[in-house]
Amino acid sequence: MNTFSAIHLTYGDIAIAASLILISLGVSFFFSLRLEKSLIIASLRSVIQLSLIGLILGWIFAQNHAAPIIALLCIMTLIAATAARNRISKRYPGLLFDNLIALGTSCWLVALITVLMILRLTPWYQPHYIIPLLGLILGNALTGISLASERFIDALHDKRERINASLALGATPHEACREFARSAVRMGMTPTINSMSVVGLVSLPGMMTGQILGGADPTQAVRYQILVMFMIAAGSALGCMIVVLRIRRRFFDSRDRLVIPKIG
Repeated sequence: MNTFSAIHLTYGDIAIAASLILISLGVSFFFSLRLEKSLIIASLRSVIQLSLIGLILGWIFAQNHAAPIIALLCIMTLIAATAARNRISKRYPGLLFDNLIALGTSCWLVALITVLMILRLTPWYQPHYIIPLLGLILGNALTGISLASERFIDALHDKRERINASLALGATPHEACREFARSAVRMGMTPTINSMSVVGLVSLPGMMTGQILGGADPTQAVRYQILVMFMIAAGSALGCMIVVLRIRRRFFDSRDRLVIPKIG
């Protein structure tokens, strides 16, 4: 019989935990890294953002309507697309929309498959499941999409002469860019593959750790983590593929000529 129960954290406990940031500040000061201001701002943002989302989730969990839950999921997707766009150095007009399409299509599809076909939730929008699951997929997919976009856009700029030469010899845009598209998708999927390769050996993932700390059966926590890893892998792969296709469409006109968009 599992008699474990989660330890209730007080504001005093959180204050003691916050003092641990002094270690980071000490390291920055000792090596003259000049990261003190950034660390303090990041710490304050973490506390404020997590406190606000806690209040929002508490209100949404108390509701029994799909509208506020779907609205929050849409906001999460938009924020993830914006974060992915901001990580790319060469931004062209429409990049945010392309990231939104890639993240929305891939992450929502994987999340819906999970809640409808694996967890079999009725209704599907139960906030205790759909919000954290979609958040996990979005958080990882945006990293992959930003890496894939950066690699592919750089290749289209730097290798334009080679691409134009291929087009002049009769290649289609798909054939002229295939090598660079493969490299971009591979780059986007690398963090997920690396994470999956060491999970359980080097570190325990956050969701699994949280469930164990919350008193869940470790075997069930492991099963949920396996589910999450596969969700993340599928979301990242699909998202990287979609964003590469969207970028290729932006860089070629209706006559299959390479047209470099103006960088914003």
